[in-house]
Amino acid sequence: MRLVIKIRAFNTDFVSANYNYALSSAIYKLLRLGSGEFADFLHNKGFKVDKKPYKLFTFALQFDEFEIINNLIKLNEPSARLYISSPMIGDFIQNFLIGTFNEQRIEIFADNIKSYFHISHAEIIPEQKFYDRMDFNLLSPLVISTIAEHNGKLVPHYFTNDDDIKEINRVLNKNLSNKYNLINKEEYKGRGVKLKWDEKFIEEAKKRNKRLTKKVSITKELGNPINIIGLKIPFSLEGDPELMYTGYECGFGEKNSMGFGLAEILNR
Repeated sequence: MRLVIKIRAFNTDFVSANYNYALSSAIYKLLRLGSGEFADFLHNKGFKVDKKPYKLFTFALQFDEFEIINNLIKLNEPSARLYISSPMIGDFIQNFLIGTFNEQRIEIFADNIKSYFHISHAEIIPEQKFYDRMDFNLLSPLVISTIAEHNGKLVPHYFTNDDDIKEINRVLNKNLSNKYNLINKEEYKGRGVKLKWDEKFIEEAKKRNKRLTKKVSITKELGNPINIIGLKIPFSLEGDPELMYTGYECGFGEKNSMGFGLAEILNR
């Protein structure tokens, strides 16, 4: 299920461009007001496949009018929309809604900047139909990675559109099938999906010297940021509609609970 939360800034003109971790923390705070036990479980443990945790929710923050100044988002218009998506209707969505009704505000504290938003309205986005081929636009960057050796150390390699599309699809399908297993409590045995980038978008972006990736710094510990590279390219998927639905609900790719991989459907 997907929600859109309409929010409005107050006593706030700027938001750190690296708001992801702070906003994720704010979401857990609201969730905790609905169920402290579930919020603590999700935050500290999550659902696991092969010892890898999945939180099974994602979000995206969309500002109506803004500009970027020195890695800060200057709000030229106070209104914004927070999209929240999760297949866990009873545990996550309902408890999150309870939290929004009780708190009625969101505080984002990142890079020593406190940004306050009043929650004005929440509504459910209607369910979508999924077919053998779908086009998607990203509301938050898509993160797909693997582990690679660099200077004698194993480090994350974040895929870009220049990487081997077969390897990208292999990693993407493994991620989606793990999420499917957790949601449906059975092993995925379908045909998978095949991702293709929007080549016209890539061509136009290169002509305008527009970046196709976005770097976000996640700061859990002061002075020790983790840089994550996400893609901002529309894409199409061909294959199993059930796996597409899984990505739509949980988020595509990795780091979903940090606000990555939320996509909207273009062809309805």
